[in-house]
Amino acid sequence: MTIGIVVFPGSNCDRDVYWATDGCLGMSTRFLWHESTDLDNLDAVVLPGGFSYGDYLRCGAIASFAPIVSSLIEFVNKGGKVLGICNGFQILTELGLLPGALTRNQKLHFVCENIPLLVSSDRTPWFNQFKCGDTLMLPIAHGEGRYQCSSEIIKQLEEEDSIAIRYKKNPNGSINNIAGITNKKGNVLGMMPHPERACDVALGGVDGRSILQALLGS
Repeated sequence: MTIGIVVFPGSNCDRDVYWATDGCLGMSTRFLWHESTDLDNLDAVVLPGGFSYGDYLRCGAIASFAPIVSSLIEFVNKGGKVLGICNGFQILTELGLLPGALTRNQKLHFVCENIPLLVSSDRTPWFNQFKCGDTLMLPIAHGEGRYQCSSEIIKQLEEEDSIAIRYKKNPNGSINNIAGITNKKGNVLGMMPHPERACDVALGGVDGRSILQALLGS
């Protein structure tokens, strides 16, 4: 069972994810260059954080036209698991694999800190090791992480139980304190916090481990 990490020009968290999945968790992992279209023999794919294609235009906008994208969409439609972290979350919304958009933080400042999060849904494998209402600590590092969507989409997310995690102390002005969402099927998760930076005891916390372990779990 193998995880693929997509590497775009400008990605800067791909090695962090690799260390977390392969180095800390012993999960077979390989890099996928953005020009690749081969997702064969992969069980899950991670879109890492960073500044794909320099984040020109909107964050994640150019990445949504990368050659790998058509294969990624097909992979999702067949039930493959995809995790988008930070810039990866932005890419998932640009692709329409998740609803809404990530915009400039409310106070227009880059935020970088460990932050408490509330588990809002344990419906999917990503968070079924937790209970609704549990708190976990994960790092954030973003300038455009303010989740926004229409009232109709909020209603849809609530009805589908697709709001996975919320900020306990909202750092960026996201609507309804949303920090991460899943699709209806539950095989796609987009989140602004970085679970890969909370997998190594040496970094002070391991609350991200179970989220990444869900890449190969059921």
